[in-house]
Amino acid sequence: MTTGGREADLGGGRLKVLVVGSGAREHAIAWRLSRSPRVGALYAAPGNGGTASLCTNLDGSAEDPEGLSCLAQENAVDVTIVGPEQPLANGVVDLFESRGLKAFGPTRAAAQIEASKSFARSLMAGNGVPSPDFEVFDDYGRAREFLSRHGGPVVVKADGLAAGKGVTVCRSPAQALEALSVCMVSRSFGPAGDRVVVEECMEGREVSVFAFTDGTHLSPMVAACDYKRLGDGDDGPNTGGMGSYAPPDLWSEGLEERVRREIMEPVLRALRESGATYKGVLYAGLMLTETGPRVLEFNCRLGDPETQVILPLMGTDLLEVVLACIDGGLGRLSIEWDSRACAGVVLASGGYPGAYRKGLPIQGLEDVDEDVLVFHAGTKRTGPERDAPTVTDGGRVMTVVGVGPALVQARERAYDNVSRIRFDGAHYRRDIALPQGAPVA
Repeated sequence: MTTGGREADLGGGRLKVLVVGSGAREHAIAWRLSRSPRVGALYAAPGNGGTASLCTNLDGSAEDPEGLSCLAQENAVDVTIVGPEQPLANGVVDLFESRGLKAFGPTRAAAQIEASKSFARSLMAGNGVPSPDFEVFDDYGRAREFLSRHGGPVVVKADGLAAGKGVTVCRSPAQALEALSVCMVSRSFGPAGDRVVVEECMEGREVSVFAFTDGTHLSPMVAACDYKRLGDGDDGPNTGGMGSYAPPDLWSEGLEERVRREIMEPVLRALRESGATYKGVLYAGLMLTETGPRVLEFNCRLGDPETQVILPLMGTDLLEVVLACIDGGLGRLSIEWDSRACAGVVLASGGYPGAYRKGLPIQGLEDVDEDVLVFHAGTKRTGPERDAPTVTDGGRVMTVVGVGPALVQARERAYDNVSRIRFDGAHYRRDIALPQGAPVA
């Protein structure tokens, strides 16, 4: 299944759509939109080598709200879909709305649910949402004293956005003190680490849960599991995500109802009552503990790499869902999900998540089976032509996604094809969607 799709037609009352971002998540969003009969022109800013086969890539930065609004106006864009969290935290939706432009995603105030972990924890604590015990520190000395006295495992988090790398699970006081120093002394995450949140370390299985919302109504939820560590068996440093699969075997109607009632609805209601009505995708990272689901974190957008395994299972027109969320009509729309399974394997550059080379030729893309999806992330084309060679341009280069009637077949399709794509230093985990306890091939 190629992700080049059809050329987007103009005319016929169709809409011009802009996708903001440059990752595999944004390629997956653009691919899904390209299948909508309501989409006319499709743009990406800045996009990547994969979106170039679906969209017109525009020269713009995802972290420049002013520049993005100008691009939308210059190209007469009808609706903009924001992929990453940083532009949402920067207030891109607020700016678009002030200029009469439609944008999908929460406002700056609502995006604090991800942009400030202390804000999110306080919101949850004040509304009875099941969460770990936590402490917030602005002062390094007070935080160090607390951690020196705390004997059990803790999680140390930079309060602000740190590209998924500001969270450290610490099994000893020494590890906790080191994580604190990275945030507040070395300032490895910049201003995001000026405040830290220290949390109880929870045990259980993790699951990512997503729901579309217009601020009042919640769509049926969909769940996925991702892999944050670099190596097999969850070894090595944290990354932006090395793979994912959907749906998890642990997800059920009963669990969905409990998550809706105890977690999603109270948070939406609290944000609405605070004057920060939340529209877009609400993403809860959950730990399924012995006492039930508890919130690890909230995110204000679709996840990456989860989007790559969720959107292929979406049976409803994504653009219709986006418009319903923006216009407050989600309660009148039925959202359906395919009963099949998806597995996605991230192909990364040598050295990632540390230093890596760019500009390496990518071979084997033409050898991928038609029924397998390849969502680009760190890639670019070497020329304007659609058949121009593609080279690496980032740490996570692409996600290869297999779809099947069950997870075992989806996994087989993904791994059979990811091995066909080659560039110098390419590597990937070999245990994505592998049943617990099964040996890695």
